[in-house]
Amino acid sequence: MEPHPTLITPQQWNHPDPRTTEIQIPPAFYQQTVLFPLDLLSVFQRNSVLIPWEVVPQPNIILLSRMQRKLHDFFSYLVDHFTPSSHNERDFLNRMFTEESGPQDSEVDNCSDYESIEVPDNYTGPRLSFPLLPDHATALVEAFRLKQQLHARYVLNLLHETRKYLVQLPNINRVSTCYSEEITVCGDLHGQLDDLIFIFYKNGLPSPERAYVFNGDFVDRGNDSVEILMVLFAFMLVYPKEFHLNRGNHEDYLVNLRYGFTKEVMHKYKMHGKKILKMLQDVFCWLPLATLVDEKVLILHGGVSDRTDLELLSKLDRHKVVDILWSDPMAQDGCKANTVRGGGCYFGPNVTKQLLQKYNLQFLIRSHECKPEGYEFCHSRKVLTIFSASNYYEVGSNRGAYVKLGPALRPHIVQYQANKATHRLTMRQRISRVEESALRALRNKLFAHSSDLLDEFKKHDKDKTGLIPLGEWAAAVESVLRLGLPWRVLRPQLVNSSAGNMLEYKSWLEDLAKEQPSFKNIQSSLLETLYRNRSNLETIFRIIDSDHSGFISLDEFRQTWKLFSSHMKTDITDDCVCDLARSIDFNKDGHIDINEFLEAFRLVEQSCLEGSDSGCPQAPNTNDGGAGQPGAH
Repeated sequence: MEPHPTLITPQQWNHPDPRTTEIQIPPAFYQQTVLFPLDLLSVFQRNSVLIPWEVVPQPNIILLSRMQRKLHDFFSYLVDHFTPSSHNERDFLNRMFTEESGPQDSEVDNCSDYESIEVPDNYTGPRLSFPLLPDHATALVEAFRLKQQLHARYVLNLLHETRKYLVQLPNINRVSTCYSEEITVCGDLHGQLDDLIFIFYKNGLPSPERAYVFNGDFVDRGNDSVEILMVLFAFMLVYPKEFHLNRGNHEDYLVNLRYGFTKEVMHKYKMHGKKILKMLQDVFCWLPLATLVDEKVLILHGGVSDRTDLELLSKLDRHKVVDILWSDPMAQDGCKANTVRGGGCYFGPNVTKQLLQKYNLQFLIRSHECKPEGYEFCHSRKVLTIFSASNYYEVGSNRGAYVKLGPALRPHIVQYQANKATHRLTMRQRISRVEESALRALRNKLFAHSSDLLDEFKKHDKDKTGLIPLGEWAAAVESVLRLGLPWRVLRPQLVNSSAGNMLEYKSWLEDLAKEQPSFKNIQSSLLETLYRNRSNLETIFRIIDSDHSGFISLDEFRQTWKLFSSHMKTDITDDCVCDLARSIDFNKDGHIDINEFLEAFRLVEQSCLEGSDSGCPQAPNTNDGGAGQPGAH
């Protein structure tokens, strides 16, 4: 998910308890919603302007040797088609690996064959037996707090039991406050186990008297997504009437490839990781899409649209990703495509009002967006966003929160900071932590476009003085990056000094380069290209590595070339594909690891740059056009 927070002035709240604060929201409270950016850069808040981005590299194409040309075209194809739009990206990946679109029943049965996995005598971690008892789930929490790891046999066994239970559930769970004292609703956790443990410590462990709804995005980004899933699934099996899970947009195997969960599973379970991932792919598809409390409060991960139909939603095949996982509220009336995330929609107050009236609901609870205070009301307090991952961007960047609903269904917010070192930070200090992180990322992005920026600056420097007015600096930067950011406001934080409102732009670009990590023997223009492409290349590597072994085999390499050859309408023999694979396999061990993959890209680009210096023809270089990476909160 990628967030839209709001800013709250420090004067708005005076919290007596700096660690955890329970508050009743005053009716007059109002916050202005602002666009909160995505994965690479989180925040640039200046009078409600924050924009997301991601680079779409377009390398220069140089015709060198036949092998270099083929490899260059191959890398260019992969990068250019791995576009920052969730629908395009998903379409690309599904076309690349159509057999991976969903595990077949036989595959799931094979993956759930946990009984053949032996647990060694020296294993000291938690042990599970079924049916699970409350003590089993509690023991998991304590074991994970002590950094113990659950054996793969028990992971697969728990996933097998979880799947058997989930397939019986409806798309929309219906729960009632009359069976428990209150229901606690938690938002995104994103692999941050400390937040989950703190919630249980502060609010109490699940029980027949203490019901929970966890509203999706349990995984990705944090380091303990596996542990969070095991705890949540265990409590769901122990307390099926009191413990409920909704699916988020990150409970999706394609999203997991990009945002870290796939890598985490394979790192922790090297031998059985592939089986676990295959089981999880199926389990995620069976998670309910929404929860309805007392037929009055609708809880779902993202949001609604002007076409949301709860009767239809209850009948949908929930194996299909639906827009309610990706949508966000907006301040204006109406409903429009969510171009920032590339999926779902933006829905206005009138859409919320229409839905509430149609189904006689009181309000909506959703998650999906990080908020500085951990929560936010909008749409005349009819939509409540809850985000439970504290310190999400940086340590001290935001609070986490959960909401408690009693029989009166009056929301009771609890805020917290899971990190003891940060619980006394003011709102302004937390925002500063986020801004510092975002500014570092923005400088990296500016550096990645140094060559384009230099060309643009020269257009503004018609007399070739090496100087441009500061006002034109802002216009030039925007013309290259096209992010819609308030560059004039950000300029004091990005331009250290200038003489007479003029900027010596070459020196400024050199200063940007000095801030980057040192890479010996890599020329500046090549380093730019690496910065532009590394994130996408690492994700593409994990996609080509379809068995998640950490290596690209010849068969996996050949599979990708089939798609490439078909799209480019080129004819290439298997022998030629083998030669290309061997040219990337530098240590000649029969497979390609991530370092060899990145090194091959670097060498090909270096050859192109050297060819360019010697006068080789170049294709026109286009910038990224400011396309936005789909949010994946």
